[in-house]
Amino acid sequence: MTVLVLRALGIGDLATAVPALRALRAAYPTARLSLAAPAWLRPLADLTGAVDRVVPTTGLAAPPRQVPPPAVAVNLHGRGPQSHRLLTKLRPERLLAFRCERYLDGPQWTEDEHEVARWCRLLDWYGIPAHAGDLDLHPPAVAASVPDATIVHPGSTSAQRRWPPRRFADVARALEGDGHHVVLTGGPGERELALSVARDAGLPADRVLAGHTDLAALAALVASARLVVSGDTGVGHLATGYGVPSVVLFGPVPPKWWGPPADRPWHRALYHGDSLFTIDVAEVLAATRAALTEVVRPDRRAAARAGSPGSG
Repeated sequence: MTVLVLRALGIGDLATAVPALRALRAAYPTARLSLAAPAWLRPLADLTGAVDRVVPTTGLAAPPRQVPPPAVAVNLHGRGPQSHRLLTKLRPERLLAFRCERYLDGPQWTEDEHEVARWCRLLDWYGIPAHAGDLDLHPPAVAASVPDATIVHPGSTSAQRRWPPRRFADVARALEGDGHHVVLTGGPGERELALSVARDAGLPADRVLAGHTDLAALAALVASARLVVSGDTGVGHLATGYGVPSVVLFGPVPPKWWGPPADRPWHRALYHGDSLFTIDVAEVLAATRAALTEVVRPDRRAAARAGSPGSG
């Protein structure tokens, strides 16, 4: 029996689906749980401990290659109808999805809802209990290249969610002055941005890891980190998954949709409404100090720093 889950998006999207994936794993313990997602997300899928196989899928351009048809197809990708149609082409015995045109089963989509809660509610409707707080990731299989670093991640896939590089540089300089070992992360296309932040912060070029870490190495770096400072992007979700103190800058999308759990005060979400450009350096630095004073669950930090392989 195969359960196929569609979530063909990015790091943060997969991280917010962890509780739903774990719920499906518990509901179908003997099934082969396949995740239709971009192939490069396989290391993160392994760290959920719920996924047996990644079926390489990019967006909704074509249906995942799945032979034979899955017993259960689960749409954790969107509200439909396009994503629904993609899965129905696979002829599953059962489809779990939100209600939309021509698909009258499932609960109603709610716009004003946290992404984690959304997918838990979907499964709950079908009688599959899901716990929204079950966000912890398994320890990485590799050791961190720079243990106990403070990560500053200035990039974002959206310009609207990208805080000014000069302010990231001011934060990095201040944290370094306070005794943090600051490194800058980012994707291959963000290396020049990270290098410019490092120069403005007075940091050497070897502190720039952007473009030089694959997803497994990035997860290991975050798992062992002292602190993460970022915009609303995937690194912030990794910090949540590993219980690492973090400060995440939100705007225009509010943290009530994508932010860390409110009951974990070592994660600080800063939000001033539609524009994150009104958040200043002093506020970010104050939030880092506040996050670092909170007591993180010791079992989570100990497990993350152990560096033992995740399952999946």
